[in-house]
Amino acid sequence: MKIARFSYQETLRYGIVDDAELVVLAGDPLFAGFETTGERIPLSEVTLLAPVIPRSKVVCIGKNYHDHAAEMGGEAPAEPLMFLKPNTSVIGPDDVIVRPTTLSSRTDYEGEVAVVIGRIAKNVPAERASDYVFGYTVANDVTARDLQKTDGQWTRAKGFDTFCPVGPVIETELDTDAAIITTRVNGEVRQNGPMSDMIHSVPDLIAYASSVFTLLPGDLILTGTPAGIGPFEAGDTVEVEVSGIGVLRNTVRDA
Repeated sequence: MKIARFSYQETLRYGIVDDAELVVLAGDPLFAGFETTGERIPLSEVTLLAPVIPRSKVVCIGKNYHDHAAEMGGEAPAEPLMFLKPNTSVIGPDDVIVRPTTLSSRTDYEGEVAVVIGRIAKNVPAERASDYVFGYTVANDVTARDLQKTDGQWTRAKGFDTFCPVGPVIETELDTDAAIITTRVNGEVRQNGPMSDMIHSVPDLIAYASSVFTLLPGDLILTGTPAGIGPFEAGDTVEVEVSGIGVLRNTVRDA
């Protein structure tokens, strides 16, 4: 089931995607369940928004694909390499990524799958982690690569406004063993890798993160990126596609 958060006639709403229509929900399904209103709206008449705005945090995992760890140098991490993005970095499909050109000379894409947490989670064992997953969406862990290298930690490089595009929908039933992540810049494929190449699995990531801090409904866990990271420029169109979810598309401009 695909869940959308959208704007229609200047009103924020939620719906279930049914072919070319949205079955309108009575409220935010993270908190209000899947009660429908009986209304249907054509997808062509709405503006899709980021399918979730984390109330608390965006948890990210670095070097979590074997091929990406190799391209970044060094060995694959024995434990998940975890960091945070602020929720103010989140934007939605077709929103504009803004390169902070007065502070950084290189901004990169990183196509990823994001886990949407559905329940309060603390000290969750890996074997029960699926009980806490609401669904999955597509994400782009935009990074000021030069700042990542010079700062010694990643908060600034990963945390600028617009540096966490997510969307276009939440898929509640993703087959993570079969999902493929593909990133394109102006139609040219730059990344293409399976989730099966992940070093630390989704259940292990939920267990690890929840051992450190409480995960809240709507929190995101960006699960890492495959090999092929690289820069984009003002005027580019960046697309991240995850099979089974859809295509997250954003354009780019300079600040």
